[in-house]
Amino acid sequence: MTFSIIGRCSETGQLGIAISSSSIAVGARCPWVRAGVGAVATQNVTLPALGPQILDLLDGQLEPAAALDRALSSNGWSQYRQVTVIDSQGRVALFSGSEALGVHNAEAGEQCAAAGNLLSGRHVIEAMVQAFESAPGMLADRLLAAMHAAMSAGGEAGPVHSAALKVVGDLTWPIVDLRVDWADEDPIGQLDGLWQAYRPQMQDYLTRALDPTAAPSYGVPGDE
Repeated sequence: MTFSIIGRCSETGQLGIAISSSSIAVGARCPWVRAGVGAVATQNVTLPALGPQILDLLDGQLEPAAALDRALSSNGWSQYRQVTVIDSQGRVALFSGSEALGVHNAEAGEQCAAAGNLLSGRHVIEAMVQAFESAPGMLADRLLAAMHAAMSAGGEAGPVHSAALKVVGDLTWPIVDLRVDWADEDPIGQLDGLWQAYRPQMQDYLTRALDPTAAPSYGVPGDE
């Protein structure tokens, strides 16, 4: 029901995730990021608790593989889980349980990892990793390039309906947090459209938060 890409930018240290699913509101359950710590995608039969638990373990200096193994062992039903992890150094860990749905795959790349289930073919995940590694631009652009590559390679066996994009930098809150909770058609395209609209405004919102005296106006009635 889901495919995702987690990644790190070697230039900025940003960490992020892009994800899409045939289920509603995938962004509410599956993507987890923490500045300076890591990113986690927990999917298939989703246990949202795995995300913050693994991030806590990474923050406690465990390596991704050890953090993933401890979290899965402590919660049970691991055979139903599919999880990818990347830490602040770009190290990754992957897990696909024996009960992962349909055609499934998980692969690591350079500063990234991708995973999916109920896929049209295992090659979809290979295409995501290759697209992330070769795409130019900001981390969000590269994550979305991987999502578009997945769809071009066949995507899920059925239609997808929701998508999400999260990126963290040096701040304690996400600098990008965009979601399409339900779309009858092309949620990834709609998510990309949100990113294209938000990208030129992103720095303005950070400035407003960090130094209101230097903040540009919102350009709405009453705040010109």
